[in-house]
Amino acid sequence: MDSETRELRALEAEVAALQRECRMLQSPGETKIRMLKSFQKISQSDSEEWESLKDLRSQLGHLKSELSFLSKLTGFSIRNYSKMEDIANTEETESGTKKVLQRHRLSGNCNMVTFQLEFEVLEIETKEKKSSIITDLNIIMEPTEYSELSEFASRAEEKRDLPMFFRSLHFFVECYKYREKTFKHFKEKYPDSVYLPEGTSSHCMEIRSTRQPRFELVIVWRIQIDEEGKVFPKLDLLTKVPERALELDKKKVIETAPLSFRSLLGVLGIEAALDSLIRLFSADNN
Repeated sequence: MDSETRELRALEAEVAALQRECRMLQSPGETKIRMLKSFQKISQSDSEEWESLKDLRSQLGHLKSELSFLSKLTGFSIRNYSKMEDIANTEETESGTKKVLQRHRLSGNCNMVTFQLEFEVLEIETKEKKSSIITDLNIIMEPTEYSELSEFASRAEEKRDLPMFFRSLHFFVECYKYREKTFKHFKEKYPDSVYLPEGTSSHCMEIRSTRQPRFELVIVWRIQIDEEGKVFPKLDLLTKVPERALELDKKKVIETAPLSFRSLLGVLGIEAALDSLIRLFSADNN
């Protein structure tokens, strides 16, 4: 009798479970509500992700715009950059000082000058402050006609002065562009008197007399960088005249011409001094 009662109760439980399932199947509204809520949650999540993506794209566009502006302003363009933190050399002392060695590598160009940099930065963090020092600097510059830069790069490596490298390279390029623009200007203004052996990128300009073909003046324009990284132009005057003319020059005008030219530069500046010299030496006095 007890066994029959247990079987009956088990059957009743199965029937009750089936009835509940049937009621659920007969109430699609509740299922729809649950599905709608789930869809709304997914839709809201997608919308938030889309807004976040739009915001990220906006920020990325803004950063690209700023980078483009800085590149135009400074002339620098960074093509590749990588950073590696040396975990093996990470050290935290008992006094709370933390030291981390980072290795950086980048390549780029400043207008026509291409460079590669490899440098190490040691970050020292204490409870009071955080500081960084460059422990090693290696500058690689592709073979170039700018001989002044080789010596400058070596000095920057010795001093481990990365800001000086970027600052001086920027002003070197600006000075180079100014020399190129100035030479081009005088070649166009005095085409019969001015000759540029290597085109506008030449470091020297020849002034030829239209009245005395064997008489020439050569302006040598170098760009120098001193020990502190200061960039400045250095112009010298060389003379090419027949020996007979030197013998007849009793007042030593030709011999003292280089010194007189430097004085003229100090008084008039580069462009005005060159213009005056060309006018005096050529037949064109207009």
